[in-house]
Amino acid sequence: MRTVVAAVIERGDRRMLIGQRRKNDTSPLKWEFPGGKVQDGESPEAALARELQEELGVTLVKSIEIGRVRHHYAGTADELEIRFFAAAIAESVPVPHTFEKIAWALPKELGEYDFLAANRELIAQLATGRIKPADILAGTEETGASHGPAAD
Repeated sequence: MRTVVAAVIERGDRRMLIGQRRKNDTSPLKWEFPGGKVQDGESPEAALARELQEELGVTLVKSIEIGRVRHHYAGTADELEIRFFAAAIAESVPVPHTFEKIAWALPKELGEYDFLAANRELIAQLATGRIKPADILAGTEETGASHGPAAD
């Protein structure tokens, strides 16, 4: 199984960064969250930082895993485990180095984009507000703990 990481980056106005695959890529012109394959010997967090730098020219400053999904795309040999991370980046303007284009979309707008199949469950959770990446990241800044119920 191959591990893939993806960043859910949310701005202060609640818009999330998504990228459209190039027309000559596999799954051409489908939308996805930025990220990519974890290389041998690389941690998921290090892979996320590397992929964000390569794909968008941005620096990852914080990330927290918010979900995992396993998916097998037709025509591929390996099953994928995709790990989604709430991610914060340093102040900068993302540049679509490896995407046809990028967009900042509100959670309720995500369903209007033609996303890769493995993203569908997360899209539904983001669109309905069950997962709020910026709130998850902010919660750990205040407490120093990972997201979830506070221990008494």
